Amino acid sequence: MTTWAVLLAAGAAMALAVVVPRLAGAVPYTVLTSSMEPTMPPGTLVVVRPTEPEDIGVGSVITYQLDSGEPTVVTHRVVSQGVDAEGEPVFQTRGDANAVPDRRWVRPVQVRGEEWYAVPWLGFAGQLLTAEARQAGTRLVAAALLVYAAVLLGSGLRARRPARDDVRAQHV
Repeated sequence: MTTWAVLLAAGAAMALAVVVPRLAGAVPYTVLTSSMEPTMPPGTLVVVRPTEPEDIGVGSVITYQLDSGEPTVVTHRVVSQGVDAEGEPVFQTRGDANAVPDRRWVRPVQVRGEEWYAVPWLGFAGQLLTAEARQAGTRLVAAALLVYAAVLLGSGLRARRPARDDVRAQHV
């Protein structure tokens, strides 16, 4: 029973970290620093989904590229909005634990998405595993759940089928 509970917990964690984000077009990230404490301590898995600039407001938590087109991202809260010289919206962000806002304003092209949900500590597991290990783990959990379903189905069918002796007795 304990094995199944562990498998189900691992499956739920994998679903939160990998499956649900992929199905929804979202992307999981891991918070690496303490800038968003206490809301999101280091190791928090934050899942962000794409959003339109007009849907971002003060208080929104966004993940954005530090430099447009570069892979390094930051997850901070929007504390102010404005418009640049070309009339494009811009956002000033700040980590919840930081006393002052970030120096540079964020342009819409830098925004990867807005926080959809966050799971404390689950990001550490993702950081420990390589992409190949995460993929193998997902397959292992899926296979285990399929085996579990087959066992349940088989035991259910066996319980419904009458014993052979009972069938012969009815024909005599």
